[in-house]
Parts: sequence; structure tokens; C-alpha cells
Amino acid sequence: MIDGIVLLDKPQGLSSTAAGLRVRRLLGASKAGHVGSLDPMATGMLPICLGEATKLAGEIVEGDKVYLFTIALGARTSTGDTEGEVIERAPVPTLEPDRITAALACFIGETQQVPPMYSALKQGGVPLYKRARAGEVVTRPPRAIFIESLELVEASALALCCRVVCGKGTYVRVLAEDIAQALGTVGHVTRLRRGSVRPFDPARLVSLEMIEAHSAREGAERDLPLVSMDEAVGHLPLVCLGAEAARKLGQGQVVEAVEVLRLPLQATVRVRDSMGAFLGLGKVAAPGRVAPKRLVAQKVSEYNSRPSIRP
Repeated sequence: MIDGIVLLDKPQGLSSTAAGLRVRRLLGASKAGHVGSLDPMATGMLPICLGEATKLAGEIVEGDKVYLFTIALGARTSTGDTEGEVIERAPVPTLEPDRITAALACFIGETQQVPPMYSALKQGGVPLYKRARAGEVVTRPPRAIFIESLELVEASALALCCRVVCGKGTYVRVLAEDIAQALGTVGHVTRLRRGSVRPFDPARLVSLEMIEAHSAREGAERDLPLVSMDEAVGHLPLVCLGAEAARKLGQGQVVEAVEVLRLPLQATVRVRDSMGAFLGLGKVAAPGRVAPKRLVAQKVSEYNSRPSIRP
């Protein structure tokens, strides 16, 4: 069994869900779920939670993301990328570097962005992409996004390559269309790569080929540069419990923990035992008291099998 987070370097042409299922099968994990989807045409970092780590997916912070993308100028597509049909063409003006830099600067900071029709966002319980495929166009209210930086990497007469550092909820396909519009033309994304998702280290990216090679060897998953469950939720306050308190928490009981005296009620904390083993997540039930929230089954079973410690 394997429990942890794989930072997959997702290949082009594979959906995020399909990528998660393939990694799960190759490593023999009991469950799998990804954090932050990537379009099939996109490549790059896709955190995939395996086994017990799927319990933590909702608590893993999706920090700023770094993307490298190419905009083809002069044509707009139905999907904002190469998967759609060309629905509009426009001449491309001569673009001086200063003009491009000035246009990009307009998008830095907090701005409003209208989500694309081809997205997994739901309206009335139906994903927008399904409505789009049925020929529908529905009103999408703009959403606030934050762009930390946006810079030109390379430019030609009909294409721009840019690098953006942006917050959660930013659609690069829409950003590319908006950039093209700001330059007096239309455009769409032809290449999109997510270099990293904070706080994860891009040096720990692994390819499907690496995972396939590892899966061919027994116990090889131990050699993969997995992100541990404890590390993945390292932003949460830490509570350390003794053996008896850990056993009681595993049985669903509320236990004392001085570390949470100043934390608000219902705040989520990560829990370790006195040996440093990660037990899972707890929540503040009362001042100085912690209740179980999502515990790691293996550790809970281990503590529940021990006899109660009595004075």
C-alpha cells in the first residue's frame, strides 16, 4: 500500500482524472485523487493524492501556480486553445516590445475574469463544458483573480510566449484571449505548462515513465520522491499527543491538547504522536481540546490494538 502525494509531470493529451487513475493502477494504491485540474492539452505539475492521503485533499493549500504559455495571435477558438474550432480571425498589428510589456502590466494584481464556457465549473448542477458541447452559452459572473507577475519570455510576429504566476481560479486560456484583445487582435493558447504549484517543489516532479519503471520493481514506490501527508498539510498548526491520548483520539474521543488553547473553535490541526508519526487531522472542539477530523487508518488501527494505559 502507498500513502502520500505524487507530483506528476502530466503529459499532454491526458485528462487529470485519467492521469490519477493510471498512477493509482501503476503503484497499486487503494485510492487516488488530484488537487487542481489541468486541461488535457496542458502539461506539468499535477499533485495526486494516493491512499490515505486522499482524506487530506480538501486541506491541501493550492498556492500560487506558475505557468508558461504560448499565444497564437490572429485566431480565436471556441475553447480558447488548440482543441477548439477557429471561430474568429483578426489581423495582427505590429507589436513593439514596449507595447507588449505595457499590455501585460495591465493584468498584474487583482482583476476580474469571466470563466470560460469550456470549464468544469457547474451551473444548475451541470458542468459548463457539457452545456458548451450542447451549443449553449450561459451567463458567467466574473470572478476575482490575482496575478502576481506576468512577463514576456519570447515574441514573434504571430505568437507570444509568456510566464505567469497566478492565484487559484485563474484560467490561462481566458488570460491569453484577454492579452490578445489588449493588443488589438484575437488569440488562443497553443502550449500550456504548469511549472509548479506552491508549496510543492518542482524538483520532485516525476513522469509517468518514471512511475512505470518503478512499478515494475517490487517495493519500488519507496524510491519515488513522494510528498508525505504530514508535509502536504504543513501549513496547519501542529498538535503532539502521547500514546494514551492518541489511542483515545483514534477511538473518536476528544482529548486535551495545550497547543490549541488559543486557536478558534473548529480550526483544523495536524496531529502527531510522541514518536513523530503523523496521525491525521483533528479539529478544535473546545479551548485546549481536540476532536478527530480525518485520521490515518493505519495509525488509528495500530493504536486501537494496544491495551489502554492505566495509572
